[in-house]
Order: sequence, then C-alpha cells, then structure tokens
Amino acid sequence: MNHDLLQFLLGPVGTQLLDELAPTPITSHNQLQIASQLRQRFQPEQAQAAMETVLLRQLAAGKFTNASQMFFTRTALEQSSSELISTYRARRFAAAGFSRIADLGCGIGGDAIGLAAHSEVIGVDLDFLRLGMARENLAAYGREHRFLPVQADLLTMRPLPVQAAFFDPARRDQHGRRFFSMRQYRPPMAIIQRWRETIPNTAVKISPGVNYDELPDGAELEFISVNGDVKEGVLWFGQLHSGVSRRATLLPDGDCLTTDQMAPEPVPICSPKNYLYEPDKAVIRAHLVEALAQQLGADKIDEEIAYLTSESAQASPFARCFAVEAVFPFQLKQLRHYLRQHNIGRVTIKKRGSPLEPDTLRRQLRLRGSQHRIIFLTQVLGEPTVLIGHEIKQ
Repeated sequence: MNHDLLQFLLGPVGTQLLDELAPTPITSHNQLQIASQLRQRFQPEQAQAAMETVLLRQLAAGKFTNASQMFFTRTALEQSSSELISTYRARRFAAAGFSRIADLGCGIGGDAIGLAAHSEVIGVDLDFLRLGMARENLAAYGREHRFLPVQADLLTMRPLPVQAAFFDPARRDQHGRRFFSMRQYRPPMAIIQRWRETIPNTAVKISPGVNYDELPDGAELEFISVNGDVKEGVLWFGQLHSGVSRRATLLPDGDCLTTDQMAPEPVPICSPKNYLYEPDKAVIRAHLVEALAQQLGADKIDEEIAYLTSESAQASPFARCFAVEAVFPFQLKQLRHYLRQHNIGRVTIKKRGSPLEPDTLRRQLRLRGSQHRIIFLTQVLGEPTVLIGHEIKQ
C-alpha cells in the first residue's frame, strides 16, 4: 500500500470496489480466486490494495467498532491501541480538562480516535501514508474536524503549543522485530523527557514487558488488560498522574487495583488451602499481588510465585478462583496414578515457576478418562509441586 493506492481506494471506483468485496470473508481458501478475478478488471497493485484493506478491516472488527470504514497497514493494525483502550485512556485527558493534545507517533489514529472525542488533536507521524489513514479513520467516527495531521520527525521536531501530549513510540524495528529495551524506542525516552520540560502533562505508551529498571522517576505506571490479556503499559506524568505509583486496570469493566490499597504488613506464605487464586496478568505486571492478597485475606504459596490461597472462596475481578482437590510433590508416576484413579482424561496445564513444558508433560501422562481438571505446575515453599483442581465460576 502507498499513498496513491490509498487515494484510489478513496475515489468512487475504489469505494465501489471495497463495497463489493466487503460481504465476502477473505480467507486462504478463496484469496487467490478473488485476486485472479479482480486482476481482470484492475491493475494488480489496485486489486491487492483492495483485498488487503478488506481483509484487515475484517481482522480489525474486534478492535474497532467502525472497522468496516477504516484503513490499515498490517503492521500499524497490530501496533495500534484498540478503541476500548483508547477510549478509556482518553477519559483521563478529558478529566484533566485538556482541550488541545498532541498525539506523537499517531500511526493510523487508534489513540487519536479516543482523544478527539473530547479535545482537538495534533497527530504527528513520519509516515505520510499512516497520517492519511489516520485522517480517514477519524472521519469514520465523525471526528476528523478535531484532528490535524502533521508529518514530522519527532527526533528533530520542537515541542508543540499544546496542553498535554500522548507519546506512542515505535517499539519495533523496520523488520517488525520487537524492541525489548526502552532505550531502543523511537523516539527514545531521552527525547520524551526533553519534551516533558515543555509539556509536563504527558502519557507514554510502553510495552507490557517493560524492564522496571528502565522506568523513569516520577511516573505513575499502569498496566491495562482486556479480558485477562495484558495489552499495554502506560506512564503518566504531570497532572495526568493520579497520585499512585502503580495501577492495574481491567477492561472492559474498568476495575482498578492500586498501590494505595496495599497495607505495609507482609503477606504470609503457607501451603495451599482449599482455594487457589490466579491473579490477572495486569495485577502481576504492576507488582500488586500482595495488594490483592490483602484485599482477599489470602496468603501466598511461595515468595516468588504469583498464586494466592485461602480457606474460603471470594469473588474478585482481579483473580480467577480454583477449588484445590489435591496437592503433592511433583512426581510423574504419582501424577499419572492420581489422574487414572479419578477418571481424568482431559487436562488444562498451567505452569508458574516450573521448567516443565506442558505439551511434553501431556504426552507423558497417557491420559484416559472422561473428567476434566486443571493441573498447576508450580512451587510451594520453594519445592516443585503439583496442584489439581477446577475453576469456581464467579
């Protein structure tokens, strides 16, 4: 896809072609046939651009409510914030009363869509094609009048006259490989820190797997999960800082766990009791397992393991709860015997703090039986241990 092809798709012929293709799901089974038919009517690159657009719109349907009217590149779609997250995050900018915001590294406009619901947005990106897509994507939500696209290099650009800024630095190289250090981000944190001298009210999107040792001082760190899957991390500065140092946010419901809910007393460590809790991954990444334990009145099963345990079951949005049926030191022979004895032939294997590979173990278990159970491969008080149980639905 290039800018000329985007203009073709935006024209009357391209629009009609996209409408024609939209009702048909494009799959690996019909892709070649559709491409062959289109190339009899259009140039090969036009046919490819139309097919890719329709395919990406179909893939984006779970990420954007207006995906059927939007434009993407494959990489930009993978990297963009979902509408759910951008809407949630934009509320903090709106609550602070900011009416003019810079979206720096705006890509195809995933975050600008949320920000423009409340404020004027200057979207900056070096990629001219992505800026064009961003403009069209905001138009899909009727918000293009609040969006000003600017093509510029953030490495050399001077700070803009805005009240707040949202940075979405590139976290992959030109080949799509992930950066594992914040020092590799483009722009790097050093540039972002320099912008913050002029625009202190700043938020920075970061990888969920960020190294805590690289985090800048003075930021609120938030991890956001959607239906239990950690999607993004965010650093909040200035008036956007809520006053807590770490936060775990669970979407779509918006439940939050923060450091101000953490008591100073250490959480006891003990053998598993009747129930086991598996904290949401955002809780784990935000280092708030102890805060959750104190909220639940639960103990830890190991100093290094993020499983909690208690005598009674409590419903919590921040953890899944499992009834514990058996606990014993890991021995393959003993585990096989237990499963056969209890007619367990289907298992879900979870591991935390264990070197064992679930697929390898599954083959070694020689499963037979009609019952299903969950096997936890973990450590209890420093010892390799197996827990067997079933989930308690909340």
